[in-house]
Amino acid sequence: MATRFEVVLYGDNPVRLRAAGEEALDEIERLEAQLSLYRPSSEIAHLNARAAREPVRVTPSLFALLEHSKRLSAETGGAFDITVAPLVRCWGFMENRGRLPELAELEKARACIGMDLVQLNAENFTVRFRREGVMLDLGAIGKGYAIERAAELLVEAGVTSALIHGGTSTVYAIGHPPGAEAWLIALEAPQGMQEPVRAPIATVSLRDEALSVSAVWGRCFEAGGKVLGHVLDPRTGHPVEGALLSAVVLRSATETDALSTALLILGSEGHEKIANLRPGMRTLLVTERGGQMLVDGRGIKSRVAAS
Repeated sequence: MATRFEVVLYGDNPVRLRAAGEEALDEIERLEAQLSLYRPSSEIAHLNARAAREPVRVTPSLFALLEHSKRLSAETGGAFDITVAPLVRCWGFMENRGRLPELAELEKARACIGMDLVQLNAENFTVRFRREGVMLDLGAIGKGYAIERAAELLVEAGVTSALIHGGTSTVYAIGHPPGAEAWLIALEAPQGMQEPVRAPIATVSLRDEALSVSAVWGRCFEAGGKVLGHVLDPRTGHPVEGALLSAVVLRSATETDALSTALLILGSEGHEKIANLRPGMRTLLVTERGGQMLVDGRGIKSRVAAS
């Protein structure tokens, strides 16, 4: 997952808390070894290497995650899609540099995109790709899934007050910290907003909930006067344009991770659709139009005026 995970724990038994925290972080490491596209020994790498030739049996937990991913893909109209890996490679983001692909190369990659190309056999826990070139990338759901599993282990260990985050993009809050009703998480404003000093665009209160943020900055490159980021639209094959940042709050970190990506890809036109997918969901979307940044919060109130 190429990111730093941290856990904050409150309680009256430091030894028990330390043991619970270590178990949670060990679970994240185990899932990294299982789900990473970039580890040749991972279960995902093994699946990608064989599933176009034959059905590949996977562990029940991975099969359930793939089923969940397929449902989320259908619910978001394909905006969230774990078959996006050929596009990530095509645009050069697997090498963390980025580049403009040739049209023929892009069309070849697009032909390998879509969850309809992934056959899931629930009876045998097998996965089969319908064609060569299909490749799964759980980067838009794996971190949230790992954090959710780690949080479940903390709760099972009796932890009642904790915060766990991965790379500052997904965070899960258990209970509340001492002396407060909820954990307060600040959302950094997009680059270029409120310069030269960017105040937090919002502060989100969390209690037994997860928050995920997706943004276009980070891995990006400039071409043709545009900054092209690593978040790719599986439906068009191109980097996201217009939307700058999205945030989603739900009880499931697995779903906030996936749905924040989908919201960023769908942008303003799809905000209503995403916001209505789950009861109690809170969302925020920052877009750019005509050089002006617009903030649309559904349950998350912005603290910073758009400029």
